[in-house]
Amino acid sequence: MNIRRWSVGLIAATLLVPGVAACNSGTADSPNASSSESAAPADPKEALIASTKGLAEGNFTFTLAADSMTGTGVFHKPSNSAQMAMKVSAEGFAMEFELIQIQPDTWVKVDLGDLFAGIPGMDAIKDKYQHLDATKAAGNKNLDLLKDGTDPADAAAMFKGVTDVQKTGEGAYSGKVDLTAVKDSVAADEDMLKGLGDQAKEIPFTAKLDAEGRLTELVLSMPAAGEIKAQEIKVTYGDYGTATAAEKPSADQVIDANDQIYDMFK
Repeated sequence: MNIRRWSVGLIAATLLVPGVAACNSGTADSPNASSSESAAPADPKEALIASTKGLAEGNFTFTLAADSMTGTGVFHKPSNSAQMAMKVSAEGFAMEFELIQIQPDTWVKVDLGDLFAGIPGMDAIKDKYQHLDATKAAGNKNLDLLKDGTDPADAAAMFKGVTDVQKTGEGAYSGKVDLTAVKDSVAADEDMLKGLGDQAKEIPFTAKLDAEGRLTELVLSMPAAGEIKAQEIKVTYGDYGTATAAEKPSADQVIDANDQIYDMFK
């Protein structure tokens, strides 16, 4: 679920829309643990690995924040549903998109802002959820939030490769992580990793756990890479076991997806 790749793909996909080339989920809390951390192993690395077990259960909310991107979402495995809403802006370009999945159905809403202006037919879909054909979307990982895990940062894989990790306070940890070993994370975009080179193997991070030893905040301090400036990528998690199921859009908000939507998310 590489969200950075989604945003890049969506920007590139605007060229597929005729005329373009010519012309909310709840937030997640991230509290510090204020009571005994008996649920967390004493070893810092083991504590971080164990902190992701709640994510594997797939019932939580999350937020994302980076230099040009913010987002919120919910995963609710009990109902086989998920929802993610993102806002991306870069170099004068802004867009919003939302993806709702209630298996076996998926809906996508995309707003390309000013790029929609003046394009025939775009007003008809700007505020609509496009319902995806399951056959056409089959095998498209970027259109299946529930397929391969439910953590946008893939913290479980990330923590297995941490180095120089230490506990810095009650429920607080810091260290370095090798992002080249993480295949499906908001922070592990292929192009960014190439730009980072060897720096990608030692990315500083901080993490916070709650009183039950569950991950509530992960912050990655990304160095500059090519044209991308240094920034922090922050993911927060909350509502473990109490998240609300995603809701199906009302019928008057739904249309059938066009071919460009499938192309955007490849």
